[in-house]
Amino acid sequence: MSGTRALLSPLRLASVAATALLAGALLVAVNDASGSVPPAAAAPAAPAPSGSGTPNTSPFPPTAPANLRVTAVTSTSVTLSWTASTPGCCQVTGYDVTYMQAFYDVGRVANLGNVTTATITADIRPGTQYSFLVTAHDDLGHRSVGSNVVVVVTPVVDTGPDTVPPGAPGNLRADPTNGPTTTLTWSPGTDNVAVTGYDVYRFDGVFISTLLATVTGTSYTATVATPRDQFYVRARDAAGNVSIASNTVTVTGGTSGPSSPAASPSSSAPPVLSCRARFTYTSVWATGFVADVTITNTGTTPITDWVITFSFGGDQRVSQAWNATFSQSGAAVTLTRADWNRIIPPGGSVTVGLYGSRTSPPTPPPTVYVNGVPCTA
Repeated sequence: MSGTRALLSPLRLASVAATALLAGALLVAVNDASGSVPPAAAAPAAPAPSGSGTPNTSPFPPTAPANLRVTAVTSTSVTLSWTASTPGCCQVTGYDVTYMQAFYDVGRVANLGNVTTATITADIRPGTQYSFLVTAHDDLGHRSVGSNVVVVVTPVVDTGPDTVPPGAPGNLRADPTNGPTTTLTWSPGTDNVAVTGYDVYRFDGVFISTLLATVTGTSYTATVATPRDQFYVRARDAAGNVSIASNTVTVTGGTSGPSSPAASPSSSAPPVLSCRARFTYTSVWATGFVADVTITNTGTTPITDWVITFSFGGDQRVSQAWNATFSQSGAAVTLTRADWNRIIPPGGSVTVGLYGSRTSPPTPPPTVYVNGVPCTA
């Protein structure tokens, strides 16, 4: 393997990669070793007249790699194998493995030589679902269409009494599919030991999944927070392994206005806010960074109209944020909720993405606050 590259720039060219991956074809721009972006490949030219010294301009690319499959998986690696492509006009010189985390719009490309097996480790995390696709290229730069797509979920640990994730729950349904609340039901998952519960998620359709609840049964009544919410479910076992996600369902008609029960005023004292914060640098280079700030509601009541504040320890400057609006004064950063994610339910979480510049070491802020309350790390 000659290395991996970030598929999308820090500016989050969001749903393009996800759509293309599932369609079996992908058009992206990736940086070369010097950091520059190569020009897009031109469409194949018409064959030139034959003759001595005439360059090969054949339009025929390799065939798609076949029978892509997962042959081994650990908490931090996935090993793939496939059947080699058949050359079109020219010798096959390598393969690219494109992979993406489920319900997340940032992916990666692993650039390989002329091989038919590879172990992928970059950005592979425990307990996470990924999709993989392989394309071939020849010595003239022709690229094949994509292979079949394989989906895998990694275990949470590699040693212990149970390292096998459960099978996915199926047939997720929502009733009603329009309204302020909906009841989700699904078919049970399976496990080599036992399924102990189900994690129910709300997905924003692009980047953020919010854990709504973990239940032991096969139904859950959810609040529809936005005009178009998506939901999915994962099975969980006693060791903490989670399954591949169920199908998603979409429910329309949610509102987040002042009349929402979670935002209704109360005559009693407000509940004490309890939260956990995780600040993670997801990409770092000499002059910049991309980071995620994830807030989890560890209390028993919703966190409403949240504002996240923290101070950098160096000269980091935020220039873009998603899932919140931002302001910065010196080292102090303020992140203010969007209309559609203004409520964090008990056990739920919200993630804000940041893109910015830096020259100092990328150390996380010592403390992250929500509505003035310090969160645990």
